[in-house]
Amino acid sequence: MRGQRIGDNQRVRTKKSKTAGTTTQMKGDKKQQQYRVNEQIRVREVRIVGEGIEPRVVPTREALKMAEQMEVDLVEISPTAQPPVCRLIDYSKFLYQIKKKAKEMKAKQVKIEIKEIRFGPQTAEADYAFKLKHAREFIGQGNKVKAYVFFKGRSIVFKEQGEVLLLRLANDLEDVAKVESMPALEGKKMNIMLAPKKPGSAGSGKKKEQAPTTAPQADTQQETEEEGA
Repeated sequence: MRGQRIGDNQRVRTKKSKTAGTTTQMKGDKKQQQYRVNEQIRVREVRIVGEGIEPRVVPTREALKMAEQMEVDLVEISPTAQPPVCRLIDYSKFLYQIKKKAKEMKAKQVKIEIKEIRFGPQTAEADYAFKLKHAREFIGQGNKVKAYVFFKGRSIVFKEQGEVLLLRLANDLEDVAKVESMPALEGKKMNIMLAPKKPGSAGSGKKKEQAPTTAPQADTQQETEEEGA
């Protein structure tokens, strides 16, 4: 919506009130203060861009006149350029596009969480298999896994068993996870940290079996014996 001129030839953004049908001035926010708009642009000339606009340098007065004819705003998007770059666009639409782009970029950011899995020093096989399955799922989702063995009371005497259990977990997940920190005792807990492997990283997937080399050597020895006979 176009602004109206008031006072000392300044243009302000206005919107219609849904209740009274009058016009009220929109309150500026931090994003609105980041950009100069219309008469706030006081340089002599600007480079104009926009939808259907051929980029070119024009006097600022001419750019403002074009914006008025197109019923849009002149928004300074690159003030440090020589001359400054301005876009012909409705200012509210411009702010909406910036907000939408920032939201899309935030959604693309990968958020890594640390999932904890607790074991006992004498964990049963069925319980181990259950927790191994969950650890694999967490790694597959891109999360890190902090597995720990909790020693209660006198069970601290089984700390070697706890270390063996954590190393077993790391070994069972070696196709999808790498060890970030080896088992270490902290108080009554022994921890290990596992992180997802990057796709195509060394060591990921199944190892290829090497073909035996002893058979050809045996054949060569047999041929030599036949020639000597």
